[in-house]
Amino acid sequence: MRHRQVPAVAVLVGLGALTLAGCGNRPNNLETYYDDPSPAPETSSAPVRPSTSVATPSRVAVDPRAVVLSDEDVAEEGVRPGGGRVSGCLGGLAAGVRQSASWVYPSGSVLTNEVTSYPDRVGAAVVSGAKCGGVVVSLPVAEGVAAQRAWCEGATCSVLLAKGNVVSALSVAASTPARAQDAAKRLVPKLAARLAGVASVQP
Repeated sequence: MRHRQVPAVAVLVGLGALTLAGCGNRPNNLETYYDDPSPAPETSSAPVRPSTSVATPSRVAVDPRAVVLSDEDVAEEGVRPGGGRVSGCLGGLAAGVRQSASWVYPSGSVLTNEVTSYPDRVGAAVVSGAKCGGVVVSLPVAEGVAAQRAWCEGATCSVLLAKGNVVSALSVAASTPARAQDAAKRLVPKLAARLAGVASVQP
């Protein structure tokens, strides 16, 4: 029995049709088939970094217990531990993580140190924005601090020092204005020494 041979031209035509039909979902328009597809938008693999500014210190707050004055720091004042808080306008500073310590002089005068650590504020900005009553006084400038201000109202003197995201507030309520200011002068270097370990805010 003789087999009928299929012409080679017919085989090639059939294969061509199958090839065109199996090219995915792209249209069988030979005028556009080999055109390059529209390029996909380029995406960067680099992470997006948030913008930073001088007004935003590190989110890791300093433990205020490491900055507040100790009994040894004020031993030369002849005081004993006692109860009390920062008085006057210093009590209205922006809220943060706080630690305070208070001592009493033999005369009954009160010495208080309150340290506030801010996770989202610069200490110098808090100090510059503080508005206290009384007379602004000039005390010896402490080394290594970012901001320093002092006021005396009657026989009470208040001092603010700042470094990094920490503010150290001191109030001395003495029997006379002169004694309060003298005590503040003696203690400013102590406050600055405690702030020495606080990292400065980087731009």
